[in-house]
Amino acid sequence: MTEGPGTIVVVEDDPNIADLVDMYLRRDGFRVVQASSGESGLEAVDREHPRLVVVDIGLPKRMDGLELCRTLRGTSDVPIVILTARDSEIDRVLGLELGADDYVTKPFSPRELLARIRAILRRADPPGRGGPKPVLKVGEVEVDVDRHEVRAGGALVPLTAREFDLLAFLAENEGLVLSRRQLLDGVWGPDWVGDDRTVDVHVRQLRKKLGSALALSTVWGVGYRLG
Repeated sequence: MTEGPGTIVVVEDDPNIADLVDMYLRRDGFRVVQASSGESGLEAVDREHPRLVVVDIGLPKRMDGLELCRTLRGTSDVPIVILTARDSEIDRVLGLELGADDYVTKPFSPRELLARIRAILRRADPPGRGGPKPVLKVGEVEVDVDRHEVRAGGALVPLTAREFDLLAFLAENEGLVLSRRQLLDGVWGPDWVGDDRTVDVHVRQLRKKLGSALALSTVWGVGYRLG
């Protein structure tokens, strides 16, 4: 028996939006578990061990979507996509800094959300091709693509799926100066639509987590270079 694409937890307090997202995900073969609050969403993630979580920032009660992201990142590296009705840079940046892998602004196209989810899952669980891949080493940092692990000075460093993808892409292009557009195309995909400064947020998170072990430099007016 062939397994389906897995479970996605949708944490959204608007039942119309939750049902719409649910319908599109189920059409694509996913099993969907809905939750209407941050607390019930956290319980659903603990219970279901999903492949991905969709979180609305503006959740009711004590735990809003940002707090849910913060809590999840303390215990899990499950990919997170945030939904937000607040079309301001600070909300998007804060969500990414708290560990979200991507964001979609309301009103949104369900097809766009589904495409973002597929892209994140493809990179989080890449199919094996041509045997094991070599561990990428840049200075004190080691990127094990097959195990989806990063070590700095021998110590394991937890990264989100998107942070890992960005670091792996930089390591694969060690020594090259890559523009934000090149990084977006290589990591987020050429069809990704959003603010180029999303790259800066993730670079900032990599520097914060890897510290001085990360030989990542900014080439002003151009982009970033690892090594």
